[in-house]
Amino acid sequence: MKQIFLALVLLVAFIAVYAQNPVAVGQTQVNVGVGFSNWGVPVYVGLDYGAGKDVTLGGQFSYNSYRENYHDNRYNHSVVGISGNANYHFNHVLNIPTNWDFYAGLNLGYYIWRSPSDYPGDYNSGLGLGAQIGGRYYFSDKTGVNLEFGGGSAFSGGKFGLSFKL
Repeated sequence: MKQIFLALVLLVAFIAVYAQNPVAVGQTQVNVGVGFSNWGVPVYVGLDYGAGKDVTLGGQFSYNSYRENYHDNRYNHSVVGISGNANYHFNHVLNIPTNWDFYAGLNLGYYIWRSPSDYPGDYNSGLGLGAQIGGRYYFSDKTGVNLEFGGGSAFSGGKFGLSFKL
């Protein structure tokens, strides 16, 4: 009888811990939305993968197009980015309800800035290292909204969008 009771207690504890993970170990989440930065309004799509308890690894593709005036001339620019990220989720540490998710992490990306060749401030491609802090609110088991602030990347201001657990 003690063994059955102990097994039930362990099972309930395991389910409670597992249920509090914003993205459970082995689970994937898709994120889509728009960003805000000094260089226009980028759009993005990304994935998060539950790599461990409270840790996600992910990737993201972003695109941004904007216009700039320089000495009465208009120039069209575009930025394409591919990046990877790692986030730590604070739900267990802070005992946050399961419909909320607060996280912070780092990202590393490769960005390609394209502008007209005669523009004096022509940009090159390169790596960008950044950091982010954000949160999500899940209004169902599979769908939520996200808001993230960051720096050091093409999304220097942050981003806003939807998250879908697969």
